[in-house]
Amino acid sequence: MWLWQMKLWGLGPGRVRWKGGLHSPLVLLRLVSGCRAPLVTATALVNHWTQLFEKRGVPEARESSEYIVAHVLGAKTFQSLPVSRRFASITDLQREQIAKLCTRRLQRMPVQYVIGEWDFQGLTLKMESPVFIPRPETEELVNLVLHEESQRCQESRAKGTISHQLHSGPLILDLCCGSGAIALSLLSKLTQSRVVAVDKGEEAVKLTRENAQRLHLENRIQIVRHDITSGVNREQLLPWGPVDLVVSNPPYIFHCDMEQLAPEILSYEDTDSLDGGEDGMRVIKEILSQAPKLLKDSGSIFLEVDPRHPELVGNWLQNRPDLDLSISATHVDFCGKPRFLHIHKSRGTGRKGTQNLPNLQVMGASRKSTFLGH
Repeated sequence: MWLWQMKLWGLGPGRVRWKGGLHSPLVLLRLVSGCRAPLVTATALVNHWTQLFEKRGVPEARESSEYIVAHVLGAKTFQSLPVSRRFASITDLQREQIAKLCTRRLQRMPVQYVIGEWDFQGLTLKMESPVFIPRPETEELVNLVLHEESQRCQESRAKGTISHQLHSGPLILDLCCGSGAIALSLLSKLTQSRVVAVDKGEEAVKLTRENAQRLHLENRIQIVRHDITSGVNREQLLPWGPVDLVVSNPPYIFHCDMEQLAPEILSYEDTDSLDGGEDGMRVIKEILSQAPKLLKDSGSIFLEVDPRHPELVGNWLQNRPDLDLSISATHVDFCGKPRFLHIHKSRGTGRKGTQNLPNLQVMGASRKSTFLGH
């Protein structure tokens, strides 16, 4: 009986049973590798692991197996493989590599950690547990920042007031940077910009630095290990002076919702990068309280938040008129949920909180993305 014909039953992480007894997937592969087995193709292995993932309750079973098989074969996606390669025989070494990675997925490790990388805004970033994995909707946050910067440049050109600062690009502060996804995406799209990326986690700071080097963007980024809830260290956070933009995907999940998260998150990701406290605003409030000290006059803040937060943030800002911050727009994600806040600093104008109602805009609502393991 060949491997592709065997009936497999899950018996714990990476264990399967067949007529000969209990073996790991790697042992099974070795048992058949010396025999003249039928050709094992990439498509056959995708189907095999999809069935096993489904039996074991692993979410997005087919997508998981396709990404893993494609990764071992040197492709981004299974669909990007030529049809001839999908149905061609693969080597014993490739089968062993696929089995090893799929065994990790059986243990509910997110695919991003299993294959060790993930694409974000067209950049391939290294992924490593426990550093927070960037979600698809966060790409929309980057798009909002890019749109704002484009509009700002167009308005300045129309007024004939293009300054040296605009020619040199914006200064951006990315708080809670994680793997560096937001910071590095902005650096790659805004080629004259400079970014200060901040995170309290040693692993996150290390991974952001490594990703910056892999993408050859290290010359325009300062990476700082700092806990934003401990206050402002201007010397660390503002090496080039006050910034034009503060952008952040902070911890914003309500603490009471944390226990509902998938095993992939609770077992492998840093929950501190997700837990926003009782109302999900523990870090958000710190960012907003400190932003006036960090931003230039007329600077902007872009935040990714929980859909319940726009109203909560608006009420909180109304009670803090001293901050001179107002919500200028609330944008929805591609699922139609209010997910992003654009907050404007207006020094000396007397505007308070959210006197102007947020302007709901559909950004990316038609886009379909897969986030494996969550």
